[in-house]
Amino acid sequence: MKNFALIGASGYIAPRHMEAISKTNNNLVAAFDPYDGIGILDKYFPNASYFKEFERFDRYINKLRYSGKKLDFLSITSPNYLHDSHIRFGLKNNCDIICEKPLVLNPHNVEQLILVEKETGKKVNTILQLRLHPSVIKFKKKVLNDLIKNPKKIFEIDLTYITSRGKWYFISWKGDDAKSGGISSNIGIHFFDMLNWVFGPVIESKVHLKKLDTHAGILHFKNANVRWFLSINQEYIPENLKKDGVKTYRSLKAEDKEIEFSSGFKDLHLYSYEKILKGEGFGLIDSYESIKTVSLIRNQKISDNLKNSHSYIKKIN
Repeated sequence: MKNFALIGASGYIAPRHMEAISKTNNNLVAAFDPYDGIGILDKYFPNASYFKEFERFDRYINKLRYSGKKLDFLSITSPNYLHDSHIRFGLKNNCDIICEKPLVLNPHNVEQLILVEKETGKKVNTILQLRLHPSVIKFKKKVLNDLIKNPKKIFEIDLTYITSRGKWYFISWKGDDAKSGGISSNIGIHFFDMLNWVFGPVIESKVHLKKLDTHAGILHFKNANVRWFLSINQEYIPENLKKDGVKTYRSLKAEDKEIEFSSGFKDLHLYSYEKILKGEGFGLIDSYESIKTVSLIRNQKISDNLKNSHSYIKKIN
């Protein structure tokens, strides 16, 4: 049994981490979050020590080190802009790390963390869950097989992800680009990681749309052109689905054929934890390309050339 601590216990995704720790038969020793509305702890780890002030949490973790009670992992589900600092905290306290997406906001953060990782001898793991999704694995195999037959093939891809969020989103840290990285980083990182995993590094990027609730553009890879559209605005969900109360819409079309991956997400955190505990987790190097991609998008100016843009842009312009 491994001992875990958790930073960001009140976060939206924190219960999935608690569930994964529990279902892998491990123990949550301590949890920290400035917001104390975390009754979810009762469901999984009612005996975990809880701290509202980071200083007290820091002191407790330090106390564990010298009391002989080994802390094996620090799970991090805090706001995106704090990940870098919290990862360093865990590494320097002799913990392996499991950090939510996006791991950090900028490529140079990854480069610095690699140095800290080497200094401490501990590993940073992150949740790149789409790499474990059966449909995505199948899609990658198809791409590789097609490229063996025709190395010059160019795949035409349309990626659409709309996940409804209310007015609270813009008041929270998620609505602050400096803290969340913006729409592309906060809700898009998994999809950009998937594209980098399947097609490799981005050769060229153009951003066609940047609004508070919606980003869109095109990515050119060696063997693919990917038109992408990301939004938290429910209005852009297809009408036939919206009438049925659908709040989230995912679509990946390759050569006009739909790649079905709208379901199958429920247990991906559990699968991620299982692989990490076997020493097979995704680390800093695995995260690098997608972080570089979203950083590039975040800092790009909007292109006036809408040629070959995502069809959903017409819904806005």
